[in-house]
Amino acid sequence: MHRVGVLALDGVVPFELGIPARIFGAARDDTGNRLYSVTTCSLDGRPVRAEADYQLTVSHDASLLATVDTVVIPPSHALGPLRQEGRLPDALREALAAIRPGARIVAICTGTYVLAAAGLLDGRPATTHWREAERLQRMFTTVRVDPDVLFVDDGDILTSAGVAAGIDLCLHIVRRDHGSDIANEVARSCVVPPWRDGGQAQYIRRPVPDPTASGTAPTQAWVMERLSQPIALVDMAVHAGVSVRTFTRRFRDEVGTSPGRWLIRQRVDLARHLLESTDWPVDLVADRAGFGTGVSLRQHLHAAIGVTPQAYRRTFRPATVDGSAR
Repeated sequence: MHRVGVLALDGVVPFELGIPARIFGAARDDTGNRLYSVTTCSLDGRPVRAEADYQLTVSHDASLLATVDTVVIPPSHALGPLRQEGRLPDALREALAAIRPGARIVAICTGTYVLAAAGLLDGRPATTHWREAERLQRMFTTVRVDPDVLFVDDGDILTSAGVAAGIDLCLHIVRRDHGSDIANEVARSCVVPPWRDGGQAQYIRRPVPDPTASGTAPTQAWVMERLSQPIALVDMAVHAGVSVRTFTRRFRDEVGTSPGRWLIRQRVDLARHLLESTDWPVDLVADRAGFGTGVSLRQHLHAAIGVTPQAYRRTFRPATVDGSAR
């Protein structure tokens, strides 16, 4: 039986803390035997304060981590100096150092900060909640942070995005260890999809520019009102009253990307809104978002967030009964 140890830090988030026990605990072989044992510990074996309004009692201290095959670190809302300065408390550093060689290490959401501060992610790919990705990359420059994916599997170290992405990662581990049949059965038991299309990008909302601001913001607002129409780079430059070269330079300095890439992103965001809020056919959504054809929309949406228009709509469009939203 594969042994899993879950480290509950002070301020642990209960939802993510419970994911390993729920997912791994549901994995059984053909004869019904458990494939994993899951044990939770704290640094000193004492109760830990949860992010919610209660404490959690555990039966083991961090010495457990030296005996297990997989270590899981859920997120905590009390990481404090670690998120601000990248420093590990001594007790936590000692606990991580005791993990036996060859053990698999898993971080969920901001648990990735713990691995980064311990130097375990230097030069390696990783992810975390999309709201934390920029800070994580800024603090730990040698980590290759990918803010768009639901999880990263780098062999012996795996990291996930926030909240429910921990379910995706644990199911992936079961699938990697024992195959799709068992992972799919675990998903059915837990009433969750065995695999989610796309990544975090489909959940991120981006701000609309303020038309009263200076620089290229008025032109951005002008474009936003005409996304269904053909818009060329020269049209943006003419509206801004500068040359194409000057407009492109200023736009990149202010927005951090080219006008063309920004325009595609705004059209993708509009298409996402229409897929969520209307029952229009994909071709009509494509036309209103400025993509012209459903084929073009499918290509751009898949490139941006990794899913098709139909899959996106199934995820975000409420089911209807007799024409009314449920």
